[in-house]
Amino acid sequence: MGFAGDRRQHKLKLKTNNQKIMMTELVPQPHDVVVALDIGTTKICCLAGRKNAHGKLDILGVGKVESAGVLRGVVSNIEKTVNAIREAVQLAERQAQMTFRQVHVGIAGQHIKSLQHRGILTRDSDHTEIAKRDIDRIVNDMFKLVLPPGDKIIHVFPQEFTVDSEQGITDPIGMCGVRLEANFHIITGQITAINNIYRCIEKAGLSVAELTLEPIASSDAVLSDEEKQAGVALVDIGGGTTDITIFYEGIIRHTAVIPFGGNVITSDIKEGCTVMQPQAEKLKVKFGSALSNEVFDNRIITIPGLKGRDHKEISEKNLSRIIQARMEEIFDYVLWEIRRSGYERKLIGGIVLTGGGSLLQHADKLAELHTGMTCRIGIPVEQLAHGYHQNVSSPIYSTGIGLLLRGLIDVEAGRVMSEPEVPQAISDAKKEPSNAEEKSGTWFDSVFRKTKEWFEADPEVDLEKNR
Repeated sequence: MGFAGDRRQHKLKLKTNNQKIMMTELVPQPHDVVVALDIGTTKICCLAGRKNAHGKLDILGVGKVESAGVLRGVVSNIEKTVNAIREAVQLAERQAQMTFRQVHVGIAGQHIKSLQHRGILTRDSDHTEIAKRDIDRIVNDMFKLVLPPGDKIIHVFPQEFTVDSEQGITDPIGMCGVRLEANFHIITGQITAINNIYRCIEKAGLSVAELTLEPIASSDAVLSDEEKQAGVALVDIGGGTTDITIFYEGIIRHTAVIPFGGNVITSDIKEGCTVMQPQAEKLKVKFGSALSNEVFDNRIITIPGLKGRDHKEISEKNLSRIIQARMEEIFDYVLWEIRRSGYERKLIGGIVLTGGGSLLQHADKLAELHTGMTCRIGIPVEQLAHGYHQNVSSPIYSTGIGLLLRGLIDVEAGRVMSEPEVPQAISDAKKEPSNAEEKSGTWFDSVFRKTKEWFEADPEVDLEKNR
């Protein structure tokens, strides 16, 4: 009896130690947790979140690292991008205390294009109601369009429908008619750029749940339904590109990508002030202003010289003039895209700036002066649960939070599986080792395994057997 009691105490100690070990281990990604990955030119950001009881987004983990293998939104170095993705994902996994399997990824870059197309569907009977399957059929037909070589359709957005010459219908489900027509806004990208993103995710040990255009994701995070209905232009100023999305009457009307961003401003400062790239970035972030009139003339910034050389003095006014010149060029392109869309006079909501470039001082004021439209800075906090981390309430996380919101909608609607299915043969092979593997073990391994099983066995069961 004493020996059984010793075994019981020893087993309790083993259980306690195992519990301590399990507390530090990461649990698998639950069904209701969505992971977003924002692969940008300057940063790679991983966010994990779930909806709380009130329908708000609860951020569970955040990982942000510098991006080295992405140029103007396009992967240019697979190995560097994979390493950065792994690092960002690991940081988020440690915070969330779980291992990730699937990610919702954003895509951007100069290769993104948009086009308008019209689709027609002739139905069998005018007595039956138009159902969702009819809408799906006409949308799926758009994916069969002949595109330039190397391009692939990413998104198809219906704009308005026509049922038997009745125009301007936004939701035709439930109506009767034979001829169903629709105008579509179609977004395309290069197949090679898309495949490179998939390759990087797979090499990092993850799978892609959904691929979303980044400015569309940002719009979900920073724009309200009233703004989309009134008409608004979202301008996401990133490190390598500036993305534009125009909404009117709640529908996406125009998308465009400008091949300029914050990195070009840093390069201008580097050339104009003859400083190193890291110093130019710090000058832009700490002292940069998009409006030179808001800066005093007599302010001087002193930076250390190279290898014992004298300190360098830079006028804050001149720094601001360099930044303003490039920002005005970016807003010129923005205004040209708004005019090209045909909605210049209809955007009651004006312009919403987001992304890292919107953090420049007086960027919203310069946008108002240069375009003549009202402007505000878009911060992605509308959908966040109470008590969110202060770092997340920044425009640089607009895309990541938008990807999370879209991912949660897709999972709830059943369009995306929250976890990849493991084939039965693979799962069985992982659970049970083969006879060959058992035989290949040494005599010491078998003794160790049997001793471990004996210690972990239930004492009560052994006592009953002895009786």
